[in-house]
Amino acid sequence: MSQNSVVVITGANRGIGLELARLYAGRGWSVIGVCRETSPELEEIAMQVIDGVDLTTDEGVGKLVADLKGKDIELLINNAGLLQDEKLGSIDFDSIRTQMEINAYAPLRVAEALVDQIPSGGKIANITSRMGSIADNDSGGRYGYRASKAALNAFGKSLAMDLKPRGIAVAQLHPGYVQTRMVNFGGLITPEESAKGLAERIDGLNLENTGSFWHSNGEELPW
Repeated sequence: MSQNSVVVITGANRGIGLELARLYAGRGWSVIGVCRETSPELEEIAMQVIDGVDLTTDEGVGKLVADLKGKDIELLINNAGLLQDEKLGSIDFDSIRTQMEINAYAPLRVAEALVDQIPSGGKIANITSRMGSIADNDSGGRYGYRASKAALNAFGKSLAMDLKPRGIAVAQLHPGYVQTRMVNFGGLITPEESAKGLAERIDGLNLENTGSFWHSNGEELPW
């Protein structure tokens, strides 16, 4: 992929999404940022901003498709996400449902809606979490977040298998523990460091390793 390629990034108004937008814009890509509410920083970076979009609804996805009509999308980054906390004994099932809608169902909705605009050689990167790894869970809790990211991993693996004959590669990528609002800025690496690692993994994504689950630092993660 080269300059003038199009990348669509969901949740692009802040945090990791914004840094990915900045990185790809710096490479000369045409960045299309998708979000519920735009930001001045994104407006400066993106070629196009599609805001006011709720990707958990048919209406929101329909607006996205209409605004992207006719565009070839070389890279789709499903980044938008929600982290909430539930503990055994006081589980909020509405919270779990909301996280499933945003973290798992929305990326699948978007991928299905836009896949016909992704050419052979194109890629889909699902920003997931190592907390979606069942094998790696040694601390419990976070029922909704863990389950929704595990579901996203399962969706992404199926997408990888279904889209391989069409020449489209799919990866599930853990950004690291990043200093963003989602974790009250308590992470271990900056959004810039995370975006750089994620982009390196996307650069290395191909039809031979499609469907893989990686840490942004290059480590392959267990399911």
